[in-house]
Amino acid sequence: MGRTLPVVVLALPLAFAGGAAADDGAPGGAVASMPATTAGSAAERGAYLFHAAGCQGCHTASEGGGEPLAGGRALKTPFGTFYTPNITPDPANGIGRWSDADFIRAFREGVRPDGTALYPAFPYASYTLMTDGDLLDLKAYLFAQTAAAAPNKPHDLSPPFSWRFLLPAWQWMYLTPGPRPDEPARPAAWNRGRYLVDALGHCGECHTPRNLLGAMEADRYLAGNPDGPDGDKVPNVTGATGKGIGGWSDGDLTLLLETGLTPEGDVVGGAMGEVVRNSTSKLTAEDRAAIAAYLKTVPAVE
Repeated sequence: MGRTLPVVVLALPLAFAGGAAADDGAPGGAVASMPATTAGSAAERGAYLFHAAGCQGCHTASEGGGEPLAGGRALKTPFGTFYTPNITPDPANGIGRWSDADFIRAFREGVRPDGTALYPAFPYASYTLMTDGDLLDLKAYLFAQTAAAAPNKPHDLSPPFSWRFLLPAWQWMYLTPGPRPDEPARPAAWNRGRYLVDALGHCGECHTPRNLLGAMEADRYLAGNPDGPDGDKVPNVTGATGKGIGGWSDGDLTLLLETGLTPEGDVVGGAMGEVVRNSTSKLTAEDRAAIAAYLKTVPAVE
């Protein structure tokens, strides 16, 4: 994934985009997507994906009663402060003029409709693994929401991180466009769990440490991050027995994902509390079990 090239860049959530038709069945097997039990219209399926992908929290300003999905939430990072964009169907300030192809390209390649590269604080390095079908369902849901005319707020970044022209080099080094096929030797629940963790839930974006250019360190996957959202420390969720989840049962994991309660009787707060409220508590019991099944197989990184 990481080639070498001298360049300095990093992260920010800047938009959503869309693309062609049904699931992208890449060579090597089918790609896990929605639960088999999920039916209904594209927008109804998209509502489930919207919660699984955690869109609500990032794209709604938590201070001052911001309009839903109208952006403006400040994301403080070591590279500066990013302000999330308006992703309502407003044609002037939101994504109302985006085509299906625009939407898919933003998630798959990290590029806006005008061809400008997006900062990877919008976690397209993970969302790229989503299937075309799921991306189009998500777009259908977003386009069914109320349009908000709220303008986007400029990011507060200093050079060289404000130099957007460097982003294509970052993408060349660190972005491997998806989707990713299932592993046929693995159970369906494991493949579903991997899809939820790596693509929809983009768990590695917070739980994996980053290098100096802001890219996730693949050899320390899910090993915890001392520089998480707003400076919070994010825990190790590998099978490590010390500070990881090696001693947790599947039930411990699914209970946390549903209620936020840890095996020690604590309740998660901060960013993870928000994830539980807005995302994992809204998943099906089967999907929470799939996440647990996958996480229990992640190699320990002490």
